[in-house]
Formats: sequence, C-alpha cells, structure tokens
Amino acid sequence: MSDFLWTCADMTQAMRATVRGALPEGITGISIDSRSIAPGEAYFAIKGEVHDGHAFVEAALKNGAGVAVVEAAQRDRFPQDAPLLIVDDVLKGLVDLGIAARARLGGQVIAVTGSVGKTSTKEALRRVFEAQGETHASVASFNNHWGVPLTLARCPATARFAVFEIGMNHAGEIESLVKMVRPHFAIITTVEPVHLEFFSGVTAIADAKAEIFAGLEPGGVAILNRDNVHFAHLQKRADEYGVSRIVSFGSDLSADVRLIDIALHPTCSAVHADILGHDVTYKLGMPGRHMAINSLAVLAAALLMGADLALAALTLSKVEPAVGRGLRYQLALVGGEAVLIDETFNANPASMRAALSVLGAAPVGSKGRRIAVLGDMLELGPEGAELHRSVVDAVNNEQIDLVFCCGPLMRNLWDALSTGRRGGYAEDAAALESQVLAAIRAGDAIMVKGSKGSRMHPIVSALQKRFPGNAAHDDTAV
Repeated sequence: MSDFLWTCADMTQAMRATVRGALPEGITGISIDSRSIAPGEAYFAIKGEVHDGHAFVEAALKNGAGVAVVEAAQRDRFPQDAPLLIVDDVLKGLVDLGIAARARLGGQVIAVTGSVGKTSTKEALRRVFEAQGETHASVASFNNHWGVPLTLARCPATARFAVFEIGMNHAGEIESLVKMVRPHFAIITTVEPVHLEFFSGVTAIADAKAEIFAGLEPGGVAILNRDNVHFAHLQKRADEYGVSRIVSFGSDLSADVRLIDIALHPTCSAVHADILGHDVTYKLGMPGRHMAINSLAVLAAALLMGADLALAALTLSKVEPAVGRGLRYQLALVGGEAVLIDETFNANPASMRAALSVLGAAPVGSKGRRIAVLGDMLELGPEGAELHRSVVDAVNNEQIDLVFCCGPLMRNLWDALSTGRRGGYAEDAAALESQVLAAIRAGDAIMVKGSKGSRMHPIVSALQKRFPGNAAHDDTAV
C-alpha cells in the first residue's frame, strides 16, 4: 500500500491544476507553514490576513516540500524547474482537494459546533476513536474557511473515523463548511450569547449553529443538548432541514442520553449516565459539570458510530484539558505551592461562568485563596457591559476570594465587586501583570481567563517564569 496521502496525479485532477517542473509521484502531507513543513509534503501558498504564502514558497521547497501549490498570477516569480501545481486561487484549490478527500472517504464522519466546548468535545472524540481505529481529526481549532478544507484535504482515504470542528462568527459560515464535510453525525454542544456583535440576538446564533444540519448526509443524526434553552428551536430547525433522527443529551429527565449522577473533583469528574439505554459509570479526565455534559454527547456518538462503548468510556479518563482551556500548573513559591489554571484561549459569558465554577472547586492551602484574573470578553455587542457586570453573580456564588480585572469591559465587573473581593484593576493585561505577580502566595489557586484579543496568556507565562513548577495532574480513579 502506498504511503502517499495523495498522488500528484490525483491532486492535479482534483484541483484542475497545471503542472510545472518535475513533480514527485506523491506527497505525504499538506502544510500551509513553510517553517514546519516536513520533507515530502505539499506546500499551499495561502494568502492570509497578514502574510501571502507565495513569499515563502522557495523556503518551503528548500525545507523539503515535494511540491508547492501557487496561483497562476504569481507563477513567474518562481524558477522554471520548481515543482509547482498552478491554480487560479490557492484557497479554492485547497477546497477542491478537500471535497475530493471527502468523496473518497469510506469511514464515519462527525462534525462538532457550538458556542462553547466544541474544541474540547472534538478532542474527546478524537481520543475515543483513536483507541478503536484509524482516526483523523481537526488540529487545534482549525474550524474556519481554511482550517476545515485543510483538515479535509489531510484526511487519509483509509480513516475509519473522521472528526471535524466547525466554527463561525457570522451567519452563513457553517453551512458552506459543513457542505464540504458532509457528516453522518453532527453535535451542537450548546448555544450561548457569543459573537453577539454580529447577530441580532441569541436566537439568530442558534439559527447559525443549525446550519450544520444543512450538510448532514441522508439519514444523518443530530446530537443536541437537551438542557440548553434553545433545544426546542434547534429541534425545529433540524426538522426543517430534513434531519431524520435527533438524539438529545443532558441532565433533563427526557434526554435520550442522560446524566444520572456526578461527583465533581478538582481535576476530574466521576460520571454515572444512561447512554441510550446502557448504564455507564466512568471517570472524565477534565473537571467541570459542563465538560461532563459534553462527554455524554461523545459517548452517544461513539455508540451510534459503531465504536465499543465500554472502551470509549474508559478512554475518557485519559482526556485532559488542552493548553489555554483549563490546563493546570503547579507554581513553586516560598512556603509551598500554588495552582495555576490556564483558561486564556478564549472567553464568553458561558465559558466564564464554567471556569469560575471550576475555580470554585479548586483546593487551596490553609491560607490560600481562590483568585480570578479576568480580561475582556469580546464581540458581545451592545450587551457587553451588562454581560460583564453579570459575572459578579458567578464570582459570589463560587466564593471567589479575589478578582483582578483588566480592560474597559471588565471595568463593569470591577465596579460591581464588593470591596473585599477587589484584587486589582488595569486597562490592559500588560499593566495588570505586576499586580498579579505581587499578590500570589503559597496555597492559592489562580485562574486566568479572557478572550484571545485580551492577551491574557502573557500573565500565565509570567507566573510560570517567576514561580517555575510543573504541569499538575490528577490520578484519582472512579
């Protein structure tokens, strides 16, 4: 059997490309980054918001790329003997290759979207399926107009399971992406007030998420959160799209996949659930009730897609938070240690409440405090000020001891905090950093969170640099 991901002949046909130079028989992978390209891979010269990939074609070839895919308008800037596939538009060529990859794929395909939790759910699905057969899944959060076709184009024809994450911040985006993926199963984790800046309201966000039904294969299954207030609306939209089966998950008594009981621990959860009539108890290697609810969807999908349910449940114990999504570190301070929870990948009102709940359950030392370091949640539109102010309820309910805020929107939370809970405020994360570093002491549990544009991760890096320790793991078994 060939080790090639694609033969160059098949690539040429799929993209309707023109060949120049001496091409290899095939390529072993696809990259859009000349710095990390592996020998034998194809380099696609994508035009990004900042850089034009054509500027790095020669570097990619020098680093071992077998072929470069470039646009016709720029072909003359490269040597005549350079191994090139020439197309009118490189991103369109990548889309065409992705569509060809889907056409040749014989395995089961699942797509995941949702306002919160889609990446962690996608990763849990990946881990579950990898334990049971050849699996292909989106890397990181490759869920947009270039990430989805890139993930498709990278999919081996032999994959038994393929897992795709699909994101959006405007109406219409999901439909165009899911029609490439054509999943047999689709999960919507939840619908929340995220990207409100670009929508008339949360119902419009639900409609945008429901676009995932537009690409479901005939006889496909929608897996929906029964606990979400928009369940009935999504159910109706699924019916309008002609979805033949809906499977619901959650703690609601009418859910098809139901949470029966849960024991929340600082870094994991013990879950008892009914998975489509199967009584299952398992350990989930990520903390938080929200993660446990999404794990129900994972097990439902595993069962429906023909995987072994018992092995799938066992595999969930090995799933851990990703960087920026709840990964924990031990900080070494004078007199003991502190726990750092990195939640800096992104933020919205729902994920902020969930992260504060996890912080509220974190153990602290005898003199330790639970400390939240929070940056602005972006793209919330006119409701932004009130949504930030409302976070005070979660701070109070989870008994967070100290809150540091930065950014003009987080000023609304700062003003709503009681004096005793105010740790410090600054206009941006860089200005807040020194205040946080000065405040930390042994026994504390610190959680840092904000939207990516709030640039909160440097505070995490500064804490790790000042108080170097190790990644924290939990070995508690159910």
